[in-house]
Amino acid sequence: MTKKKNISQKDINTWKNYIKNPTDLTDKDNVKSQNDLNNSRYKYDLHGFTLIEANEKVKKIILSCVDKNYKEILLITGKGIHSNTEKDVYVSKDLSKLRYSVPEYINSNLGLSKHIISISEADKKNGGDGAIIIKLKRL
Repeated sequence: MTKKKNISQKDINTWKNYIKNPTDLTDKDNVKSQNDLNNSRYKYDLHGFTLIEANEKVKKIILSCVDKNYKEILLITGKGIHSNTEKDVYVSKDLSKLRYSVPEYINSNLGLSKHIISISEADKKNGGDGAIIIKLKRL
């Protein structure tokens, strides 16, 4: 990059003033999106979690989201296609996968299920088979 010669003092002063206070730029780190302001949806990816770790994390997420008045939670569970459970005859082929075990865990836990309206598969744009939407009650 070559330095431009013959820059006027007026242009230099304008640039220095702009650098001190850029009025047309926003700091994306400090701006909350409309969804954040409405506490509409919380999103979390559970890839790489074991069943026990995922259940504990889901419990924390649900209780935290209830406290913060979120309306729903999008949990990315994955489809379970890389699971090795098909080889083990003693393991449930469905409940060994997060996409099946997480809803089962929530429904079987009275402390969590009392906060839930519904648990459903996410639509395609939000993850489809590999994600679930949990709708929360407003208490």
